[in-house]
Amino acid sequence: MNSAASTVVTVRFFGSLRETVGRDAVDLDVDDACIAGVRKRLASLLSADELQALSGQGVRVCVNQTIARGNVEVRAGDEVAFLPPVTGG
Repeated sequence: MNSAASTVVTVRFFGSLRETVGRDAVDLDVDDACIAGVRKRLASLLSADELQALSGQGVRVCVNQTIARGNVEVRAGDEVAFLPPVTGG
C-alpha cells in the first residue's frame, strides 16, 4: 500500500451510540486501513466513556452494511457503522 495514499472512511453511529458520541457521523483519515485503525483514530476524537460505549458488549461493527468479523480491511470511501446491541422482547 502506498503510504502517501489517503484512506478516508465515513464512520456512522446509530441508536444509543449516536446519542453517546453526540453525532451521526464523522469522516476519518485512517493510517491503518482496518477496523483497528478506525478505532485508533476515533481514540483521538472521542472521550474514554464514548470509546468504551463503542466497545461494549453486543456492539456490532459493519463495513459497507455487512457485519465485520474481526479486524477487516477498509478502503477509501467505505462506510464503517457502529450499531448498538439489539434490545427488545
